[in-house]
Amino acid sequence: MITVLLIRHGENDFIGKRLAGRLAGVHLNDKGREQAAVLAQHLHADGIQAIYSSPLERAMETAQPLAQRLSLPVIPHAALMEVDFGEWQGVEIETLHQHDLWKVVQETPSRMRFPGGESFAEAQQRVVSGLQEICTRHADGARIACFSHCDAIRLALAHFLGMPLDGFQRLIISTASVSVLHFEEKRVRLARSNATFEFSPQPADG
Repeated sequence: MITVLLIRHGENDFIGKRLAGRLAGVHLNDKGREQAAVLAQHLHADGIQAIYSSPLERAMETAQPLAQRLSLPVIPHAALMEVDFGEWQGVEIETLHQHDLWKVVQETPSRMRFPGGESFAEAQQRVVSGLQEICTRHADGARIACFSHCDAIRLALAHFLGMPLDGFQRLIISTASVSVLHFEEKRVRLARSNATFEFSPQPADG
């Protein structure tokens, strides 16, 4: 069995305001950096042997504190990237709510292809194939951290749970949350979904 921790990046100033997608230059804000530190504090003793990340800055920055504590490199992996939202990238959420296709995104995402971008089905296949490929790089018993994005993680979980694509929007994946998958020989099992941690300061020396 190989254990994969799917970790969403920390907060940034686009969340709830604009669709960041694959825009370059979207960095963690102060809260996001604190969330990354909290993740490192809670996961550094979890036996993680490798760290992969979406190449986008906000994911790489979330992975970095854990990588530093474990003295491991962060390996960029394109399959862990956010959905390619095409022409919607960078657009304000309020504006998108008024778009005719927004209802399709929310209610029948299996029918949605973003103008100039991916369909949800293509994104799901990309993420799932990427996770399976990552697992082939490691021996039985490995524990692997994969830092990614909300929709990418939800699409992966929906696939491995056998959920219809049109149901994936029902899954909640918070910033800096951890979901855990066990890749066994004949099946994949979900061990944890959307776990979040609160900061607990380390005791002062002396």
